[in-house]
Amino acid sequence: MRKTAHSQFFATNVYHLKSRNLMTMSAGKKFRDAIAAEQPLQVVGTINALTALMAEQLGFRAIYLSGAGVANASYGVPDLGMTGMTDVETDIRRITSVTSLPLLVDADTGWGHAFNVARTVKSFTAAGAAGMHLEDQLAAKRCGHRPGKALADCEEMCDRIRAAVDAKTDPDFVIMARTDALASEGLDGAIARAQAYVAAGADMIFAEAVTEAEQYRVFTQSLDVPVLANMTEFGQSPLLTREALGDLGIRLILYPLSAFRAMNAAAENVYRTIREKGIQSEVLGAMQTRSRLYEILHYHDYETKLDQLFSKGTSS
Repeated sequence: MRKTAHSQFFATNVYHLKSRNLMTMSAGKKFRDAIAAEQPLQVVGTINALTALMAEQLGFRAIYLSGAGVANASYGVPDLGMTGMTDVETDIRRITSVTSLPLLVDADTGWGHAFNVARTVKSFTAAGAAGMHLEDQLAAKRCGHRPGKALADCEEMCDRIRAAVDAKTDPDFVIMARTDALASEGLDGAIARAQAYVAAGADMIFAEAVTEAEQYRVFTQSLDVPVLANMTEFGQSPLLTREALGDLGIRLILYPLSAFRAMNAAAENVYRTIREKGIQSEVLGAMQTRSRLYEILHYHDYETKLDQLFSKGTSS
């Protein structure tokens, strides 16, 4: 049988989650090592286990679970704080059960006061996440690239960060602080908040809805921790190359829903074609083939294992 990481997990324990408990390096440590190894680190959004496998096989070193992705894809609702911690945790477990890539997770505002934030940290760590980001909006949050965002005061956000840091069970678990302050408090206000968040214990800063490239340089030169740039499409931020962002001092580049948007457009086109034409033959070229899906899933390794088990069970 062809030996792959996937089939080895299956052959020894069947479930990847059980095997992961035997590993000595934590997810948080893997994430920090990835940031050190690839500068800037490209972090791609994966909305489910299959997309996580694809990202891993294509060579990415870290992946991301978006709160908007959980709300939109798993529950069919907008990103307006309508999903909770356990909703996100379910998708974390699905993803981390099939990949060893470190997973950064969107934790919205932490879903409550200090004890809720602490519970989120512990639950996400136990589910296999490498880190999470907290944002400084009020609990009735909005998408970071929409108008009407209301911010918590700086001290309240610092309390969230302190609660998160205090709750760590893995010292390498990453607590990233996201600030949405640029839209309402300007660059100086956003920088002041980011500096306060680092002083409160944040390991990294997520600069949300930056509108000009040079603003990233101000963030990176004003802080002594890694800064993340969010390259989300159709939002407030200009789309910049990896090289350009690296020159601005950015250490992590996030593509939170790029594949998800493309998948949605493709699905809508296929549905429309089937409905209007009564047959899907003209859109076959836009589809992932059965053989490619099987390759990603290591389908034949599983099938071979079943054949081996069946043979052993029926031999005389």
